[in-house]
Amino acid sequence: MTSANSKQKITQREFLGFVVSILLSILFLYFAFAGVDISRLLEIISGASLWWIFVFALLTLAGHYFRALRWKVILSSIKKDVEVSHLFGSLLIGYGVNNVVPRLGEISRAVSVGQLENISRSSIFGTIVVERVIDIIFFGLAVILSAFLYSGNLYAQFPWLRLTIYFGSVIIAAVIIILVLSIKYKEKFYSIILSLTGKISKAFAEKVASIFEKLTFGFASLSGWRNYSITIFYSILIMLVYGLNSYVGFIIFDMHNSANINLASGWVVMSISSIGVMIPTPGGIGSYHTITKSVLISLYAFRPDMSIAYATLTHAISYLIHSIFALVYFFYFRKKYAALKQTSLFDLEEKN
Repeated sequence: MTSANSKQKITQREFLGFVVSILLSILFLYFAFAGVDISRLLEIISGASLWWIFVFALLTLAGHYFRALRWKVILSSIKKDVEVSHLFGSLLIGYGVNNVVPRLGEISRAVSVGQLENISRSSIFGTIVVERVIDIIFFGLAVILSAFLYSGNLYAQFPWLRLTIYFGSVIIAAVIIILVLSIKYKEKFYSIILSLTGKISKAFAEKVASIFEKLTFGFASLSGWRNYSITIFYSILIMLVYGLNSYVGFIIFDMHNSANINLASGWVVMSISSIGVMIPTPGGIGSYHTITKSVLISLYAFRPDMSIAYATLTHAISYLIHSIFALVYFFYFRKKYAALKQTSLFDLEEKN
């Protein structure tokens, strides 16, 4: 098979993945808005508090800023003086790209930081994979904590949630064990993995090897108990900001005056609705709306129109922030990279 054909095959697969993600969004949007009075929905949204919408937007950006600080810690062994503004901007570019094509944002992040900080993209991508593993662990813990914070029986309301937690916990435990073994016995473990996956297919073995290398490199870059402690601290802080933001969503619609709504309710909504964001739809469109609406109706007895209004507006705020800031940072970074490149060429000419 020629390289051109291989390249074409990859492009077709990516296009198919994009089409599937769009179809998933449409399906979820249908379930989310089925039977909803749109005029009533618009009326509820029009009555939302502009001040608290602004607070919600600020908290969204604060959560991303803490993510940038955490990323800086993970990157510290690769390059110590990485600018937080570059990491913050690339995060928003990544989220903006994910609004259109799911999972492509991670590549955009690696490219933008790699250009500005002169770091290899593969090294950066390894740290992004580490971030994703950390996120999965903490979101899994957040869902488990929700079962204790919710006053009723969370699993009775969402029977699928218990199975999701069990399945997720097994995966998380397996990933941690694999990482510990791969870092401690890298060469030996690497050869065993390749030997086992090679029996399935050579292409699959190469893909597993690539993921394995990124993971081991990324976690190896996060060295020292101090860095681990700071990373855990920022991860907890990020989750707290997300939980607080979900509660602010209640305040936007004056839903917080309901008898059973408190800060813990914000945490429960945040943790379960995050499952919707993890589903590969563009920017969580549809999947977030469906799950958030279901949580608000099933757990807190809100009306369907109020529940979908909450999901629609909170998602729209985040979506717009990511899209607008992604465009701003894209052109800003493009201009900055061009200037850096020109300066580097000038310095080279001066030396010659």
